Amino acid sequence: MAALRALRRLCSLALFLSQLYVLSGRVGSLMTTKHSQPQSTFAKSLTSTSTNTPYFKAAESTEIPPYVTKCPSNGLCSRLPPDCMTCNTNYSCIYGKPATFDCKVKPHVHCVDQNNYEQENFTINMTCQFCWQLATTDYVCTNSTNCMTVSCPRQRYNATCTVRDHIHCLGNRVFPKMLYCNWTGGYKWSTALALSITLGGFGADRFYLGQWREGLGKLFSFGGLGIWTLIDVLLIGVGYVGPADGSLYI
Repeated sequence: MAALRALRRLCSLALFLSQLYVLSGRVGSLMTTKHSQPQSTFAKSLTSTSTNTPYFKAAESTEIPPYVTKCPSNGLCSRLPPDCMTCNTNYSCIYGKPATFDCKVKPHVHCVDQNNYEQENFTINMTCQFCWQLATTDYVCTNSTNCMTVSCPRQRYNATCTVRDHIHCLGNRVFPKMLYCNWTGGYKWSTALALSITLGGFGADRFYLGQWREGLGKLFSFGGLGIWTLIDVLLIGVGYVGPADGSLYI
């Protein structure tokens, strides 16, 4: 009987140990799955970030700079505007002499050589001079309508000048310059002279030029008894008397 009892106790102990082993295995599997889920989520986020990064880089690289609108596509590199290229200028060249500079097209600009082969590096030939030393036909300046063109001495005004696109030069392409007043208000010299000869005694020439005070003086004095009329004919003929707004004749 004692042996039977001991055998039963051993069997119950073995059954208890087997159940405990099974339960410990289940708990371990649950813990590993819980820890693996955040790692997989983090890995997915890293994967999605890494796949999206090239997309944003590609979007930034496809932006077209504003200077591209000034650059003709597939034209000669030597005829590109200065805004489309970068040149190694040499300021030690001899003034007024021909000079050659090495240039390179800017990004997103395409040009060809004489044989229609696309190229990036090329040379340009130009005269060694600063932009403000160019001929007046090589730049465009602002006009002033506030200065007197018919005056002694002739008046000047501060203008802002910009070099034309196809002209190459050294220094700033936008520069200030003092220019003579040369604007016109639409008054004709021939019309003013004709009025001075025919109707100058009534002040028609002065009224036409916008000088109404002098016109009234000539009208009520009958042209200064003819003396004022003759003087105005001479002054208008030589261009000394001009429009009241200070503009030039056309």
